[in-house]
Amino acid sequence: MNQQLIQPLRATLRLQFHKGFTLEQAVPLVPYFARLGISHIYASPLLAARAGSMHGYDVVDPTQVNPELGGEPALRRLVSTLREHNMGLILDIVSNHMAVGGNDNPWWLDLLEWGRLSPYGEFFDIQWHSPDPLMEGQLLLPFLGSDYGVALQEGTLKLQFNAQTASFYVEHYDHHFPICPNDYGELLKGDETLKSLADRFSALSYQTDAHSLAMPLKQELQQLASDPHVLGIIENNLAQYDSTTEDGFHKLHELLERQSYRLASWRTAADDINWRRFFDINELGGLRVERPAVFEATHRKIFELIEQGLVDGLRIDHIDGLADPRGYCRKLRRRLDHLAPGRHLPIYVEKILGEGETLRRDWSVDGTTGYEFMNQLSLLQHDPAGEHVLGELWQRRAERPAAFMEEAQLARQQILNGSLASDFESVAQALLQVARDDLMTRDLTLGAIRRVLHALIVHFPVYRTYITALGRSEQDEAIFQHAMDGARQTLSEGDWPVLDSVAGWLGGTPWRRKPRGRSRKILKHACVRFQQLTSPAAAKAVEDTALYRSAVLLSRNDVGYNTEQFSAPLSEFHEANQQRMAQFPDNLLATATHDHKRGEDTRARLAVLSERSHWYAEQIELWRALARPVRSDEQMPSTGDELILYQALLGSWPLDLLEDDRAGFADYAKRIWQWQQKALREAKLQSSWSAPNEAYENAAQAFTEKLLTGEEGELLRAALIKTVYSIAPAGALNSLAQTLLRMTVPGVPDLYQGNEFWDFSLVDPDNRRPVDYAAREQALQASVATRELLANWRDGRIKQALISEVLNLRKAHSELFRHGSYEPLEVLGSQAHNVLAFAREHEDQLAIVIVPVRCATLLENSANPQVDALRWGDTRVVLPSAASDINLKGLFASSAVTHNRQLNVSDALGDVPVNLFIQHLK
Repeated sequence: MNQQLIQPLRATLRLQFHKGFTLEQAVPLVPYFARLGISHIYASPLLAARAGSMHGYDVVDPTQVNPELGGEPALRRLVSTLREHNMGLILDIVSNHMAVGGNDNPWWLDLLEWGRLSPYGEFFDIQWHSPDPLMEGQLLLPFLGSDYGVALQEGTLKLQFNAQTASFYVEHYDHHFPICPNDYGELLKGDETLKSLADRFSALSYQTDAHSLAMPLKQELQQLASDPHVLGIIENNLAQYDSTTEDGFHKLHELLERQSYRLASWRTAADDINWRRFFDINELGGLRVERPAVFEATHRKIFELIEQGLVDGLRIDHIDGLADPRGYCRKLRRRLDHLAPGRHLPIYVEKILGEGETLRRDWSVDGTTGYEFMNQLSLLQHDPAGEHVLGELWQRRAERPAAFMEEAQLARQQILNGSLASDFESVAQALLQVARDDLMTRDLTLGAIRRVLHALIVHFPVYRTYITALGRSEQDEAIFQHAMDGARQTLSEGDWPVLDSVAGWLGGTPWRRKPRGRSRKILKHACVRFQQLTSPAAAKAVEDTALYRSAVLLSRNDVGYNTEQFSAPLSEFHEANQQRMAQFPDNLLATATHDHKRGEDTRARLAVLSERSHWYAEQIELWRALARPVRSDEQMPSTGDELILYQALLGSWPLDLLEDDRAGFADYAKRIWQWQQKALREAKLQSSWSAPNEAYENAAQAFTEKLLTGEEGELLRAALIKTVYSIAPAGALNSLAQTLLRMTVPGVPDLYQGNEFWDFSLVDPDNRRPVDYAAREQALQASVATRELLANWRDGRIKQALISEVLNLRKAHSELFRHGSYEPLEVLGSQAHNVLAFAREHEDQLAIVIVPVRCATLLENSANPQVDALRWGDTRVVLPSAASDINLKGLFASSAVTHNRQLNVSDALGDVPVNLFIQHLK
């Protein structure tokens, strides 16, 4: 592949590949993406994933490109087409975990077959030495749909033989549990033809190289089994293991007891699982990528694609799940530099940054995937005046805490005591080993360690720390002390000394001070395990629980948001941009991802409610009265769930949904219920994934369907539609402002698939629906006047036109937007608080960006997202000293004249909702 043709990284477009949208299907879209102004496609994981995967994060074979996506030939065709347009490819990779269970991961199946004798025995993050004697040396497999004894009795565990692979396994629906070849001897008894082979299989139990010795024996068995007579003997033997009979029950149980695993109900996972998962998902097993052999095996295909010039950058999924994120990233950086000499392939990490937390500079990465930028934009567009009104409304009506932190801490307690209980216990046991290793602390009890550990994690302000052999860094120390202070408030004074000891073990005392050997090993192990627990605890408690429970305003509830903060001054946004310019100038800038809870334009519309909070509170009372005919039960749904539903509707309501469109309302009702059921189960208040409350869910679904499609909901539906159209223009202006800011502030703008048009989606899978690219291509090719775009703003073409024009300006002035300085501009006049302005300057080029903020009042009774020029009054922007009085050319052929280094906002935004001016200084 010719690497010289690739443009510098300027703008990315995220594509979600799956069997319904393959690599081949993306090929003809490349010219459209190029015209739009995209420089790099940013692909979801492409390695072989579980059949039917809609996201690619459940990899089963990292040694090949996913055949469901078209395989490597399709990838090569896509990259070849990208090169024809001077475009590159950034690839999302999954280093933390693989899909397990089922019958499709060869590494996992080999591990189950051979246990620690498998070459993959150390690939997965397994605690082989369990304090539970029943689990010593065994792997818990919580994949049964019922208790183990019940599964045996009911015959859902069936011993099978695969003649093509000469393998015995127990089948349980989609799961295969291999039988170790050491046990094949007893399964092959009963005939002289098989006796010799049976004896040799049995002898494997005494061989240190049994794994390799078994291969020729299996080949011999495969040949013998091709004889129908021999196959019949084997099948007769299998019949003796029919667990629905008394003898078969005991024989199958005894056979399973000898395996390297213990089968169990899926419900045992929370308390007993002895291997690390991705969060609490049993089907995703954690990998030990810190081990060189695992790193090489899981990255071999990726490195091959990079060396062949097919990949131009990487995005690392869930970096905080790794034992050593810093070490991993630095190792990856060195390898990429070696594989692509003379080129810089960017590395981006999916990292959630907490309040005041910054990405570590010594990781040798180019930045994050941009969640923190979503948060910064959101804070900018929320009116602080609405916080108290909306918080009081939520607390009074829903009877839930208005403070998000309180809700998050309650959720952390529930998660640590529930779905992550086994992970928590593993860390507690690791700390107990550290305590017992020192005479001064060996009297500390497991109970005290559990209490302290629980309090510490509940109050942890970020996802994790990054303890090294040198202990906690200065940044980590501040984080840890915050958690310590919170823990002291909830622990009794008698536990404070234990808290101090735990703090010392977890990075307070560097493990390098310990002598090499067991003491250092168990201390390091405890530190790593602790950090690999705080991350999923935070994610499950915040992202997958509290964000679905708290609804002061849903536009402030999303992944990576500092949800305790409602809004921020314009100066804070400027400071964040300057910091990014100084530290990570190529950081990705996202306003939508495959993981977000609400689409970018859904959030932008809901933010308007912060400006009209008193009015919104009045509407709530009206809607609750109009909802009485819709209710079949006064208690269901709860008031909190009802209020959350109203916000979801206000944010996601399609602008093309007409009142007489029955089919449209029916489709929208299905989308809303899909979101609502997930929201109810994630919240874990009225229902949950592990124990669905069918009565409550049925009542909630009936309420939603009547509201959207029934005659009982006609008045309420009309009131909601009126409210949507009242806030929609201001929401669209917010959307256009965030779109322009994403493309002009320091960093690399990232566009999510299809979001050239309005994105009124909800959480996945709603945000992963098929994209109508034909409509987008047609719209981009058409030449439409600005006046027409504004008149028909509801169709979304104005957003696409803005994206295309600005991205192509970035292409023409790439150095200005990549390296240009960032200077906040002073705004004066009566509406100064409603304008954000800044300049980017590089050599002889100057860019001036002006966007409205929090303009719902200025747009009141407006039919489109354009503020009337007269409403800006004397508001003006003070230009940089380098700017001269000149006639500036802006977006969509707009123009403005400056006077005394000042630009009137009424001129700058007189014809267009937002604007960008570029001036040559010489």
